[in-house]
Amino acid sequence: MKGKADTSNKGAGRLKAGGGAGKRKKAAASGKPKRPPSAFFVFMSEFRQQYQAEHPENKSVAAVSHWHSLCSLPVSKAAGEKWRGMSEEEKQPYVDQAGQKKQDYEKTKANFDKKESTSSKKAKTQDDEGSDKSKSEVDDEDDEV
Repeated sequence: MKGKADTSNKGAGRLKAGGGAGKRKKAAASGKPKRPPSAFFVFMSEFRQQYQAEHPENKSVAAVSHWHSLCSLPVSKAAGEKWRGMSEEEKQPYVDQAGQKKQDYEKTKANFDKKESTSSKKAKTQDDEGSDKSKSEVDDEDDEV
């Protein structure tokens, strides 16, 4: 019958809703440090505050305007245009801040990794201590089977 569409595989091959969200939540919940922002995102956070102070009537980030002088641009588009128009000297303070945040992140990540490795070693040691048999006795049993 041509009139009905086959709905048995509806949605097959599509991404599930919230595809990668579970992984991000798991990483954040584990206490793993967030990656540091790039120089542009350091600039963007400062620019967003300035932009919202100068354009209090623009509440929507998604508002699109082709008439730059008559209407306000969305924050992200205005920030991108300003960033592209800046010289390397103007961008340097943001690059420096991003570099500092990256150094802080590396230290935090190293401490996190160190703490994780010691906690996993403790867990492994506790698992090994659960048996009364020595390692050689366990290996001998495996050979007999």
